[in-house]
Amino acid sequence: MKYYKDHYDVIVIGGALAGLSSALMLADKGKDVLVLERHNLPGGIATSFVRGGIEMEATLHEMMSIGSKKNRLKVGQFFDDMGVDIDWLKVPEAYHASLPGLEVTLHPGYKTFAREIDAAVPGSYSKVLHLMHLCYRVFNSVNELSIHPMSKPMMLLKHTEFVKTAGYSAKEVIDTFELPEKAVDLLAPYWIYVGSPLSELPFTIYAVLMADYIGWGSYVPRKFSHEMALKMAERAEAMGVQIEYRQEVEKILVANGGVYGVRTARGDEIHADYVISGAYPNKVYTSMIEPASEVPEKAIRQVNARRLSLTAFSVVMLLDREPEELGIRDYSIFSGDTMDTDELYEDLTGLGPYRYLTTICLNYANPDAVPKGMTSLSITTLPRADGWKTVSAEDYDRVKHEVAKQMIDDMSKYFGVNLLDHIVEIVIETPMTVNRYAGAWNGGIYGYTHRMEDHIIARLQTGDEERLIRGLEFAGAHAISGNGMGPAVTNGRKAAKNVLDAMAKEAEK
Repeated sequence: MKYYKDHYDVIVIGGALAGLSSALMLADKGKDVLVLERHNLPGGIATSFVRGGIEMEATLHEMMSIGSKKNRLKVGQFFDDMGVDIDWLKVPEAYHASLPGLEVTLHPGYKTFAREIDAAVPGSYSKVLHLMHLCYRVFNSVNELSIHPMSKPMMLLKHTEFVKTAGYSAKEVIDTFELPEKAVDLLAPYWIYVGSPLSELPFTIYAVLMADYIGWGSYVPRKFSHEMALKMAERAEAMGVQIEYRQEVEKILVANGGVYGVRTARGDEIHADYVISGAYPNKVYTSMIEPASEVPEKAIRQVNARRLSLTAFSVVMLLDREPEELGIRDYSIFSGDTMDTDELYEDLTGLGPYRYLTTICLNYANPDAVPKGMTSLSITTLPRADGWKTVSAEDYDRVKHEVAKQMIDDMSKYFGVNLLDHIVEIVIETPMTVNRYAGAWNGGIYGYTHRMEDHIIARLQTGDEERLIRGLEFAGAHAISGNGMGPAVTNGRKAAKNVLDAMAKEAEK
């Protein structure tokens, strides 16, 4: 019996969230789909691991665009529509900000959020609420325009605030509200989740992020991020998708400017009309296209012009006490000695000590995540790859433990307890871990940097120009919607829609 069919409609490279979203959407439209995953499990970095017989979350802090059962947002609705039943748990807060002169816990809901900032910075309520309402209107415009593109005159007429703010950074728009500095500091912590300082971050991205997280709150799956991947893969196979693990794609086969299949590391040549790649364009265009002569010169210029965003360094721990006994009071803590995001962004170039940390206590969102009497705690920073490229193999173990120790010491001081005395299990995840496990280019988890010179709005307008090889689409953090597990689902759906649109055009000929 042959391992593969003679031909597929679509081959998806990578069984992470984006690739599985593409597969689900294509299968839902009756297409014949093959997913090839280099790892032995689906999900990419949406995964978990077991230490000491206890499952631990590897990466997910929170999922956006889920919503409640009665008011689903786009990602949550997609899972429902595809028959992927996830047991979502709502995160109890937006975040706790521990910044110079500020110790403030903020909760979802625009009015609640504005009131809590006003309590810390009196007189800021109306301006913060106005800003959040602006974010909400831009968020609605982005969602509508992503489904129903329209002419520029119509955009200006129906989406005035979206158009007016699209050419400005988050800092530039926030500055127009003339808020006190401490109020701005409380509005800034999520910058790390998009990986750009507010001076470079397009306001459109900031608005979507804040409207989503602050408007409806965030969620986590009861059975960790891997629940999403496993259930998506299970549902995809039930819909007829063929998923094969431990099958690394080495080459994408191209002739006369169009794809016709792939070749795996074990030598299988598999044919298809379309290929959706989870691998970064940097890797695809420099080493995966066969023959190399089929790589357009514009493709190399395109990847060289884009700047890779952040990678990850995380210390994941299982502790031997309940959170309250360790002085841990919040689910999500953003802590730093400044909220100057330009300064913090530059700090992420090196190898530490890192000045801005994100600490997550999973117990507060998912009380059953660990056995009673224990705490699941992760401390994360999102460095740029630059510094980690300089670490030699001989120095790697020493450097990673030094960085982890610094992060643990910093949060020990904050909680008032020596966390080292309470560690039952510990895992240190570095950019090298991400690169080895997920195969992400330079250990990147955030794709390309969101910045004014490479604006999401421009990419949406010029999307056709990015399709440089006929039949080849990209789905992952490097695609148009950017980074994060929620956007990964959106990127996968977008790639599938592009394929379906192309198929429809071919059928009309």
